[in-house]
Amino acid sequence: MSEAALTQDVDLAERRERVYIVLAGFFLCAMTLLNVVGITRFIQLGPMALAVGVLPYPLTFLCTDLISELYGRRRANFLVWVGFSLNFFILGVLWLGSSLPGVPAGTQPPWQVIKLAEDIALPNGESVTGTVELFQLVYACTSGAVFASMMAYIAAQFCDVQLFHFFKRLTKGRHLWLRNNFSTLTSQMVDSLMVITVTFGATFLAGEITLAAMLVLIGSNYLFKMCVALADTVPFYYLTGKLKTYLEINNLEVMD
Repeated sequence: MSEAALTQDVDLAERRERVYIVLAGFFLCAMTLLNVVGITRFIQLGPMALAVGVLPYPLTFLCTDLISELYGRRRANFLVWVGFSLNFFILGVLWLGSSLPGVPAGTQPPWQVIKLAEDIALPNGESVTGTVELFQLVYACTSGAVFASMMAYIAAQFCDVQLFHFFKRLTKGRHLWLRNNFSTLTSQMVDSLMVITVTFGATFLAGEITLAAMLVLIGSNYLFKMCVALADTVPFYYLTGKLKTYLEINNLEVMD
């Protein structure tokens, strides 16, 4: 092999790894935002009531679909496992922050302790009253959300990757819109059902939230994700075309 050809191969390999790292970075960032901000705030978007952490989450499915299309199932599955492991790291940091003693009274920053006007029920089924640390409120909301998202995440992401490649094999690499939309819409439904039922299961059993309210949350959650999934078809087509040219990838190369 000539030096010019070797240099070209090295440059191509570097380009492919850079794009993979960028896609993986956006995937992990969106997943982490979901877990960190989680259900700390709910927002109203038209008829939809959404946890703020849901906003970046549909980006994860676009990233795994792009990686599946450009790099194949194995590299997409590898990223899913990295994200799953990252959830344990997040839980570990939250647990450590909750377990370590706070600074002595009188030296705390003014926002560390909040005085509550009335008792409030937390997503984990516990109630707090009087004064409470801001971190403990965030921890109570986030830790339950992280556990729920771990269960939903592993089921939905593997569902997305497997269905994407199932439809890709079925259509022999044609009909890009079909595998993108059908895999994402199905996996988003799995995610919405699991994350809401696991997050608010204890609260529902304690009678703090009604079944109707949970169904509204599931419906709003899925409606938002469905709209985003359908809307990302155009950028998915555009990015796939541009990146396949830039990375010199053909369909036969990634039919696994």
